[in-house]
Amino acid sequence: MELLDIVDENNVLTGKVEERTLAHKKCLWHRHVSSWIMNQKGEILLQKRAPNKVRNPNRWAKTGGHVDSGEDVKEAIAREVKEEIGINVPKKQINILSIHKSKDPNNKYFAYNFLFVVNYKIEDYKLQQEEVSEVKYITIEDMELIKKNNDLNYTFCDWNDNDFCKEIKLLKDKRSKILKEI
Repeated sequence: MELLDIVDENNVLTGKVEERTLAHKKCLWHRHVSSWIMNQKGEILLQKRAPNKVRNPNRWAKTGGHVDSGEDVKEAIAREVKEEIGINVPKKQINILSIHKSKDPNNKYFAYNFLFVVNYKIEDYKLQQEEVSEVKYITIEDMELIKKNNDLNYTFCDWNDNDFCKEIKLLKDKRSKILKEI
């Protein structure tokens, strides 16, 4: 059973804990973590969600999940990445990139976003089959085309244009810095 700390609409811990399914059913505010994982070429790793997932089955997404009760968001992202794709993220890179407040009245959460630069090949990832069926690297420009074509096989096509543009800008800025260092 997965327990979540409940926060208020300002992202302040309430001291209440709820089982994940009930937190969603009751529309209680809680915390998520997610990460963009970028390789040394500036490509982005996406994971295909397992077909048994309740939300977004068989859709491509970034890596992440819920913050467990008693867990800090930095611990949560390191755990989620390790569990889902079998890699350790560089501890010095575990910095919050942004925090997004959900606008969905049926799924109230604060999403803490991270970005990690890694030197892993596809075959280095060890997938948790209950969560992830496949991983791949794509370019940021491919992501923009996918969004433009509204390819619903990708979860970021559900984002509003403003949020998507902000994320793309962050990714392009990070890619520029990485490619200058090489």
